[in-house]
Amino acid sequence: MTGGGRPDRERVVVTGVGVKSPAGTTVKESLAALLAAESAATTIPELTRAGAVVDFGCTVPEFGRESYLTPKEMRQIDRLNALAIAAAMDAVADSGPHWPASPGRSGVFVGTGIGGLGTMELAAMTHQHRPHRIPAFTVLRVMNSSPAARISARLGVSGLTLTFSTACASGATAIGEAVRRIRSGELTTVLAGGVDAPLTPLVVSAFAAMRALSTRMDVPHEACRPFDDDRDGFVMAEGAAFVVLERLDHAMERGARVYGEVAGYGVNTDTGDLVSPSADGGVAAEVIAMALADAALSPGDIGHVSAHGTSTVLNDRSEARALELIFGEACPPVTAPKGVVGHMIGAAGAFEAAMALLLAREGLVPPVANFRAGRDADRIDLVSGAPRRIPVKPALSTSFGFGGQNTCLVVVPAP
Repeated sequence: MTGGGRPDRERVVVTGVGVKSPAGTTVKESLAALLAAESAATTIPELTRAGAVVDFGCTVPEFGRESYLTPKEMRQIDRLNALAIAAAMDAVADSGPHWPASPGRSGVFVGTGIGGLGTMELAAMTHQHRPHRIPAFTVLRVMNSSPAARISARLGVSGLTLTFSTACASGATAIGEAVRRIRSGELTTVLAGGVDAPLTPLVVSAFAAMRALSTRMDVPHEACRPFDDDRDGFVMAEGAAFVVLERLDHAMERGARVYGEVAGYGVNTDTGDLVSPSADGGVAAEVIAMALADAALSPGDIGHVSAHGTSTVLNDRSEARALELIFGEACPPVTAPKGVVGHMIGAAGAFEAAMALLLAREGLVPPVANFRAGRDADRIDLVSGAPRRIPVKPALSTSFGFGGQNTCLVVVPAP
């Protein structure tokens, strides 16, 4: 590994990655879209017809559900579970033919911020006047633990199956907690990541009522603009992202390809406000410092930062100040994937950490989509216009959720 790694504990590596994102249904497509800074935001006819307050978002392109699901599952499974299963199966396939080698020592950790709320909305709207017609499998759709349970059943995993709901940090939390379980020796391998499918009229309108969403309905592809002075909110998105994590020696024994290591994990809570981060960036800086300490790295070891960068005024400002507190005038290049893919809520942190690792391996930092100029960006080294070539070094990925849920991951690329 290039930097990172502590001799006093088990090292946890990434051997498989699977995504179903608005930027693409494969890892290769998603990376290409990030590097091209091509926004996936578009008008969604279903939202328009339903009279949603905001009628655009970032959707996952057609991904061939029939190749992942049985005919029975096709009838029973909702969008949330279909995205989760597809991305999870891609990650497992990418990790090689011998995972999980020991089902009882393996786990499935899934993060979701919205869970089955969209499916509950649909059931309520469709059957509010005829509750006796609600399908029998509705409960299995709406429970937040459904994706983890279905994935575990598919893989025959008999170890831990856990669901994490820490708002927009859920996917990153699932990865970080999986790392802890592997380090402790409790598990050998974990499939970890996040999923959400929140593009329904009531869910989108509820976020719009908070004034969290951009309202640029005439130019949706220009709506999400992290750290830009003209930002007015984030763009809601759906998606799923998973990684296969395992103990380094286990990966080497089975001859797995290693993308890199999850070397650092930090988590804390900003108790100042349920929806607004601390203005001085202090709490966010603390969680970054925790992840760096966990990885036994210094700020100067970081090659680039994948920022949470929601395109909301308060979040971006707080995050820029946090990075300034950590790095000072020596801030590494900073990118913000949500300018391309929108905010995938529970999947965001998992997707961004996985992409940060893969981009660090290539020594590339994507430009931030739709960025023109921003005073908050003056505090950091924001990449814009074109991808930037950098040395192959560790990367840092931040996730900050409603409720003050903060998570930071440090990933180290393999040589």
